[in-house]
Amino acid sequence: MLSSDVTPVNLHMDLSCKVVVNSGELAWIASAHPAVMRKPLAREAREGGHATSIVKYEPGASFSAHSHPGGEEIYVLEGTFSDEHGDYPAGTYLRNPPNSRHSPFSNEGCLLLVKLHQFQPQDLSPVILDTHKQPWRQGYGKLQVMPLHQCGTESVALVKWPAGEVFQPHTHFGGEEIWVLSGVFCDEHGSYPAGTWLRSPHLSSHTPYVDVDTVIWVKTGHL
Repeated sequence: MLSSDVTPVNLHMDLSCKVVVNSGELAWIASAHPAVMRKPLAREAREGGHATSIVKYEPGASFSAHSHPGGEEIYVLEGTFSDEHGDYPAGTYLRNPPNSRHSPFSNEGCLLLVKLHQFQPQDLSPVILDTHKQPWRQGYGKLQVMPLHQCGTESVALVKWPAGEVFQPHTHFGGEEIWVLSGVFCDEHGSYPAGTWLRSPHLSSHTPYVDVDTVIWVKTGHL
């Protein structure tokens, strides 16, 4: 389904509130380019402000050269994303720092998790990681963790949950943001299938678990 851009002003921008969005229930919204569509998850009203979206490039779609004054963070969910610097297949994690510039395109089409204008002032290092080539580390219990980025209190990682795993009750200092990549992530408040975005505020608490093998992209300490 495709709709015109009727995104509300300041969509999900109260960072003190918990947000749960199943992206599969959202309509695609047309962008300035007819072959690129998006599903906004959170967005400031002002152009170029804070934004978190799912973005879909149709095969052959491209954008002209542009800069990202507040930085751009990308996780490639499907297909291959490209720019003049290289090709980034599904599973690639990218950080284009503030004032970086590129001309993105996708020959085969791709699906992206994109976060704009959310970098800390001191976070200026570009990052390109193919998560299929990075090692997993042992986490709490039977969890496996793949660190992707760290700056100050902000931490980004993939976490692999085996079926039946239960995590200890805990509180998020600085909040937590999750994208469910596969499986079903759960806590005492609900069950969240693949394609769900969750944002939990500073000092929120929960006891997460899974019934099936699950992988999540998670960011903590940034809210």
